[in-house]
Amino acid sequence: MSKKKTSKKDKTKRTQTVKRILKYASPYRGAIAGAMIFAILYVVLNLTAPVLIGYAIDNAIEKGKVDFASIGQLLLMTGITILGCSVFQWLMGMFVNSVSYLTVRDIRSDVFRKFNSVPLKYIDSHPHGDLISRVINDSESIGDGLLQGITQLFSGVVMILCTLAFMLMLNPFIALVVVIITPLSMFVAAFITRLSQRQFREQSETQGELSAYIEEYVGQQKLVKAFGYEEQAQKSFEEINERLRQCGQKSQFYSSLANPSTRFVNGLVTTAVCITGAVSVIGGSLTIGQISAFITYANQYTKPFNEVTGVIPQLQTALAGADRVFALLDKPDQLPDPEDAKDISQCKGKIDIENVSFSYSPDKPLINGFELHIRPGSRVAIVGPTGCGKTTFINLLMRFYDATGGDIKIDGTSIYSMKRQKLRSLFGMVLQESWLYNASVRDNISYGKPDASDEEIIKAAKKAHIHRFIQRMPEGYDTLITEDGANLSQGQRQLMCIARVMLCDPPMLILDEATSSIDTRTEIKIQEAFNAMMKGRTSFIVAHRLSTIKEADIILVMKDGDIIEQGSHAELMSKNGFYTNLYNSQFAAT
Repeated sequence: MSKKKTSKKDKTKRTQTVKRILKYASPYRGAIAGAMIFAILYVVLNLTAPVLIGYAIDNAIEKGKVDFASIGQLLLMTGITILGCSVFQWLMGMFVNSVSYLTVRDIRSDVFRKFNSVPLKYIDSHPHGDLISRVINDSESIGDGLLQGITQLFSGVVMILCTLAFMLMLNPFIALVVVIITPLSMFVAAFITRLSQRQFREQSETQGELSAYIEEYVGQQKLVKAFGYEEQAQKSFEEINERLRQCGQKSQFYSSLANPSTRFVNGLVTTAVCITGAVSVIGGSLTIGQISAFITYANQYTKPFNEVTGVIPQLQTALAGADRVFALLDKPDQLPDPEDAKDISQCKGKIDIENVSFSYSPDKPLINGFELHIRPGSRVAIVGPTGCGKTTFINLLMRFYDATGGDIKIDGTSIYSMKRQKLRSLFGMVLQESWLYNASVRDNISYGKPDASDEEIIKAAKKAHIHRFIQRMPEGYDTLITEDGANLSQGQRQLMCIARVMLCDPPMLILDEATSSIDTRTEIKIQEAFNAMMKGRTSFIVAHRLSTIKEADIILVMKDGDIIEQGSHAELMSKNGFYTNLYNSQFAAT
């Protein structure tokens, strides 16, 4: 009973998947209609050729009574018919290609748009390589399946109907024999399809897993080599690759049974036509030319069944890929901004955190009853051991994650009643992990302010002490930065990100180990620039090197998601508590 329910559920899901794919293709009805028209013309001309050839055979079968003039005309008409078939088949393929590629383009656009609308939690909790595989590999498989499916479906259905009509006109009895035997191939194909469906789904999932592993391995190549992990990485890759081979081999094996099985049934059809046709010729109800045409029609009638079963692997792969793509598209978006969202035109920087609670997973609470009140223009440092909640605090402040309880207010306005874009524009953020994209130096610095003038960009670069370095680059500010800034050092990438924030000149700052990859001499200069920038601005500094936060107005010492100490550097040192131990552990030698 459970198997029947599962089968019914899978069938319903498959039907829904097909409907969604067709919905994406529906805006291109004109191209679909054009493909159908050319499919009909192709099939009609294709079925006309056997009739003409049959007439030519009948005109040449009697000894001494060969009508060369009629045969010549018939052969000329046959040639024109075949040429017309080729033209209409090409036009049908062109329209089908257009529908397929446009549909996949729209699906990919929606998937990429989805990345911008799902909560950050979803992106963080899924392997990035798997997400990339859904955009590229799974979407491509939908296009391949759609291309094959539309082509075979259009021409196949028309071919079956038209061939059946031609056969009925020639001899209803033989046509009935063909119609009775042919459906056996469909039953065989349906049975094999059910066998291979699970393997294709597993193949698609394993392919996503392999893409995720490769993306992770290639991105951390230096770390792999530094720890001599090549052999273990190779073994892990081979394990996943072997599983992909096994499920891929099984899916291809099961699906490949369909075509020879249906061809066997079609062979029975041809045999039946030959036997019944020979009897009809002996009885005088058919001519030799007509039986020749009938055999051709029988093959034409069974051909669509062969073609459909031949593309079952592509169709199954397409459905499995579509399931993964639509599973992503069906993920709920992040909560929308309220319709009456408030807009802060001027930000003083007063922040109140009231009884905030948060956990990444319900069974593991991280922050409970977090209380903090920050005066405008304060310089706030956040310190504590790894995993204490420093980065989580920043995530909550920027609404990358929403608190599970309590409220956070900026100048008395709850951040949950503000538009996220407006909220985030109030902060300039420099992270320990710098990010640059494949564009010019100018474009990377102006990422947060695309309309910035060259003078503003150069001024920001000078503040970040990177202007001279940029001038020494081959094309200055027009120099192309390779993917993720691979042609720059880590320190240069971080300076570029600092210049990006200085260009935006936001009312509040978040510095998360912003100078961790910069040499000491440059760090002093950058610190001076930051000090000037932080004057009058509420600033949050996440730091592990406690020497960089001595001048902070208030230092928050966090542990296990709670603030256990707070005060200035002198006040905390005088308490001889947790902060004092942290500080002394770094400067014991001094």
